Amino acid sequence: MTTTVLLDLDGTLSDNFAGISRSIVHALARLGVPSPGDDALRACVGPPLRESFARLVPGLDAAGVEAAIGHYRERYRDVGWRENVAYDGVAGALAALAARRVRMFVCTSKPEVFATRIVAHFGFDAYVERVHGADLAGALDDKRALLAHALSREGIDAAQAVMVGDRHHDVRAARANGVRAIGVLWGYGSRAELEGAERLLERPADLAGLLD
Repeated sequence: MTTTVLLDLDGTLSDNFAGISRSIVHALARLGVPSPGDDALRACVGPPLRESFARLVPGLDAAGVEAAIGHYRERYRDVGWRENVAYDGVAGALAALAARRVRMFVCTSKPEVFATRIVAHFGFDAYVERVHGADLAGALDDKRALLAHALSREGIDAAQAVMVGDRHHDVRAARANGVRAIGVLWGYGSRAELEGAERLLERPADLAGLLD
């Protein structure tokens, strides 16, 4: 029996491509690096920022990556987080799951301070018990470690939990922690990227039937 659902945020509950991509372009401009284009920017929705900047600027050292993140947050903390749209059907699906007394948590690579703000902004905090996100220093950037932390802190039985997300990071984290992986196809990961997920959902409203 599944009693707990852990939900990714970007690409699963809401689409923050505009805020993320514009903040990345802002950071790259501060470094004197041109925009890489939409395809490369789309690949940055979901993974930790440190991973994304290291990929976007080959040869950038650790100090340079941290500088890029600082520039990114200059814009994101005031403007970027608001450039966000909740996927149609998500709120109703969360309400339906809550009516079935399912425990729900957000588990996201986005820094917890921003993720908590976004969850409250959309009213998802009416259904989600707590948001588990990365810390600003990057200690929980690896989603496997982040999910392990969430399971331990909340006393969740992994055998009775599912992790729902749109990227391979979510599938990998679930499998590493003995949690069932559910992939969503409306976000930024492809079917191929989500290989290994137990089930794929086609649209946000399908979250309501997650346990059927």
